[in-house]
Amino acid sequence: MILFFSNLVEDGLIRLDEDESKHCLKVLRLGIGDTIHVTDGKGNLYEARISGTASGCVAAAILNTTNSELSKGFRLHIAIAPTKNSDRFEWFLEKSAEIGIDEITPVFCARSERNRVNDDRLKRILVSAVKQSLKSRLPLLNTAVSLKDFLHIPIPGNRFIASCTSGKEEEIHKVYTKAHDVVVLIGPEGDFTDDEMAAASRSGYLPVSLGESRLRTETAGVYVTAVINIINRM
Repeated sequence: MILFFSNLVEDGLIRLDEDESKHCLKVLRLGIGDTIHVTDGKGNLYEARISGTASGCVAAAILNTTNSELSKGFRLHIAIAPTKNSDRFEWFLEKSAEIGIDEITPVFCARSERNRVNDDRLKRILVSAVKQSLKSRLPLLNTAVSLKDFLHIPIPGNRFIASCTSGKEEEIHKVYTKAHDVVVLIGPEGDFTDDEMAAASRSGYLPVSLGESRLRTETAGVYVTAVINIINRM
């Protein structure tokens, strides 16, 4: 199944934007009468029949609507420092979306080597990953903030901060409570400073280990995504 993305749903019709329409009509060579599958990124999966292609934009009549992702029983939020190499951060977004992540917040830390992100590009990467992995829910990408500001946001559930300093922390899979919401902080290439670790601790974040290997920032993000999903499927 090939999955399209659109949030243009109204009066029993779903419309594809210019890029999605081009892929549908020019690449896949679909036309009026053909059936397509579309997600709105909100958990809904639509089966629809193409009814019009005016000005090269596809309109399709909705035949059936299902929610293919019922409540998972947990929500995974990763707050992560953007990497110096933007390709690596984009790789994290792509892979975590394919595996299953609900919310992402880019956070700027004292040792961050990157202080801005391209929201539009990152959102396009998430949409592409959702389509590739046949998911119906688009992860929420929050506006980038400083770590200081993020720590002031009240967030329920398990709260962890990935540490690669003392080596005495419990591994995340041993302290995470299955079927609970969780937010995990992951720092930049140079790790969090001692002051940042202390501030996170005061805000209720428990330092955890991600194993014996020292992981790159983007690898740590994918690792956490995989571990939390595996625990909740056992």
